[in-house]
Amino acid sequence: MTDKRVAIVTGASRGIGRAIATRLAADGRHVVCVSRSQGPLDELTAEIQAAGGSASAQTCDISDFDSVATMIEGVASEFGRLDILVNNAGITKDNLILRMSDEEWDDVVNTNLKSVFVACRAAARPMMRGKFGRICNIASTSGLVGNSGQSNYAAAKSGLTGFTKTVARELGKKNITANCVAPGFIETDMTKDLPAAVTEHIKTVISTRDLGKPEDIAAAVAYVTSDESSYLTGQTIAVDGGMTMC
Repeated sequence: MTDKRVAIVTGASRGIGRAIATRLAADGRHVVCVSRSQGPLDELTAEIQAAGGSASAQTCDISDFDSVATMIEGVASEFGRLDILVNNAGITKDNLILRMSDEEWDDVVNTNLKSVFVACRAAARPMMRGKFGRICNIASTSGLVGNSGQSNYAAAKSGLTGFTKTVARELGKKNITANCVAPGFIETDMTKDLPAAVTEHIKTVISTRDLGKPEDIAAAVAYVTSDESSYLTGQTIAVDGGMTMC
């Protein structure tokens, strides 16, 4: 049991997820950091605790839907509450549509979309019992405007926006909000391996002329999961330097 708001952040071991977990802990939440790998989670929770924050680690493969539901129910039982759910974990398996296999399609859609449905369904009941909830699903600008070679990923992320609006409508009367944050090009392990010429070209279509940082996404997530965001729900906030202007 804890008096702090309890937040689950999936995909917390690196990149955007790590920045989100760190920020929410700095804002006074107890953060349950979720990933498949125990080692990086232990490192993250140690860093958060050393900085004066509160965090714990929970291993879970989000593509295993039964494990996702069990993990969320376990967290709610352990702490006597669940206030915040950030569905950040996801995968990519890029390919042109003519070359994309059924497996590549199914793996990405199931991991990036169905796992979020399973997580939100499991989180809804403890949030309803607590008469408070903040759900934030990490979408993508690929889901807003499409991206060549990412039909599976764009479909899943676009699906998140419609799903999130529906959750917002269904649970709003229970003081539970649901929003998406859609990152653009962010400096992560994924983008650092891009050729320099590609990175420079990307910058030309970004109004701010630079890639974002994981902390930029974490700041948006911190707001939409805060007590102060009670009148914001069903929205998709693109944090992309003005690239999509949505």
